[in-house]
Amino acid sequence: MSELNYKTEREALVKAGLKLVELGLVSRTWGNISIRVNKDEMLVTPSGKYYEDTRPEDMVLINIRTNEYDKNSGKPSSEFKLHSGIYADRPGFSAIIHTHQMNASTCAAARREVPPVLDDMAQIVGPSVRVADYALSSTNKLVRNTVKALRGRNAALMANHGAVCAGRDLNEAFAVCEVLEKACKAFIEAEFLGGAKSINKFSAWAMHQAYLKKYSKLAGKE
Repeated sequence: MSELNYKTEREALVKAGLKLVELGLVSRTWGNISIRVNKDEMLVTPSGKYYEDTRPEDMVLINIRTNEYDKNSGKPSSEFKLHSGIYADRPGFSAIIHTHQMNASTCAAARREVPPVLDDMAQIVGPSVRVADYALSSTNKLVRNTVKALRGRNAALMANHGAVCAGRDLNEAFAVCEVLEKACKAFIEAEFLGGAKSINKFSAWAMHQAYLKKYSKLAGKE
């Protein structure tokens, strides 16, 4: 595994961590972020550090295929295998954010799949948000369950845990996080107003495809 600098990517992860806290998507040391730096490697945030105290050199370079990393470079987030598993399954993704955002976590705690209740959710996130079956943190079962729930979508809920959001760059991954939180809030509140009404499944699927292929500035990279 080559140990390259990736200074720009490391600095981007530091800024992304601060943005996660600013947006209220995580607190303290919870959650984690990664960037794919080439077809075989990713940089991931470290374990147990406050985002405000994290430095570029704290990011850990990990081989996506083997999960190997230089033990002298620090300890990666305990969920790094979740990130590598997703990258291995979805080569079009270049950024992944695991959050404990409130409304998404509420839906995950209820184990409720979120239907396409908003246009922007269908476009950016996908035709629904599935809930990955529960598994203990940092286990291979958690990775398998989440990878399965994420297929065909840019986000998935993790039962009794939180959410994982992905994109073709960090900006898109953050957009997914924010739209997911908005959609989960709308879904929860609409249920109290007599029940959320879904967009037609085919229309939701078509909007997501149009976003990926036509309207996204990153179209063609998936």
